[in-house]
Amino acid sequence: MAVNTDKNSYTIIFAAVMVVIVGSILAFMSSSLKDRITENERFEKQQNILYAMGVDDNVDEGSVNFVSTDKVEGEFKTYIKEQLIIEGDKITENDEAYLIDMKKQMALASKGETPKLPLMIGEKDGKKYYIIPMYGKGLWDAIWGFIALDDKMVVQGVYFDHKGETPGLGANIKQRYFMDDFTGESILKGTEYAGIAVAKGNNDPLNNIKDDNEVDALAGATITGNGVSAMIKESLQLYKDYLQTVSAK
Repeated sequence: MAVNTDKNSYTIIFAAVMVVIVGSILAFMSSSLKDRITENERFEKQQNILYAMGVDDNVDEGSVNFVSTDKVEGEFKTYIKEQLIIEGDKITENDEAYLIDMKKQMALASKGETPKLPLMIGEKDGKKYYIIPMYGKGLWDAIWGFIALDDKMVVQGVYFDHKGETPGLGANIKQRYFMDDFTGESILKGTEYAGIAVAKGNNDPLNNIKDDNEVDALAGATITGNGVSAMIKESLQLYKDYLQTVSAK
């Protein structure tokens, strides 16, 4: 009987030890995976920001190729000279401002609370870029992106992405031909803030007219296009006071 008791005790102890070991392994794997996901998210944001300001690995007129992950951190440090957090009237520098979740900040603003707005200032070929994150809603789910402006509030580049827009229709917001249309457009109409509308029937399919605050809509994607228009206007509206100080210099 004593022998059985000892065996049972050993079995219980062994099982407890195995639970601890397995739990530790799972916790380690979870932590490692979380770190890896965080690293991937950081690289992706850096790639998107650089793409908006024209730092990319594009090889032809139709490609959308980011700076590779093995180079992106170095390129980000080279081209992004300053990162700011705008919180009401307070502006502070922060080297990780780009990691701020714009979705959460826009939600705070919609409730009348003061958001913490990230803004990146880049330099390329002697030119300064003001890069702003954007967040909105398309037809099915979230859309987001970055817009790069010069000191005259003219768009120097954009990057758009989405979570679940329709392939071949709304999903085309991340296609090169659509994103390139925004370059050269102003977010001002005269001296007034106007944003940029994705417009049906603007009679400018080649987007040669750059002073109309409009780009041509995507075929069959009216709601997604409206979402992009609203995203640009609502996101940049939060930065209006800051941008006015830049354009007034």
